[in-house]
Amino acid sequence: MSPRAVSPIATAVADAARRRRNRDPDYRAAQERLAPYEGIARFVIVRRGELELTQEQLADRMGTSHSAISRIESGQHRTSVATLERLAEALQVRFVMGFETGPREAPFRELVSV
Repeated sequence: MSPRAVSPIATAVADAARRRRNRDPDYRAAQERLAPYEGIARFVIVRRGELELTQEQLADRMGTSHSAISRIESGQHRTSVATLERLAEALQVRFVMGFETGPREAPFRELVSV
């Protein structure tokens, strides 16, 4: 069993976030808006670890700054398509974009490898 992250006041972080999401529509909207960027952040962090790269080394591969990598990995900022393309190359993966049509519950996805 993995340990749960706990805030300084001994409430599980996930529990506190869930309670806030349930009672605060603005917080819920912000979480929904940031979800795609958090997904990108998680992928970058894991892949960078697999390649045993520091943020600085990844930044060098991309021709960008350490702070730019830090912003991407925070999951709080929009990232341009050009940056995602450079990121994919630096992480030795393919960048795939897509569009969805139909209902959210069962969308039809059209993906394109860039």
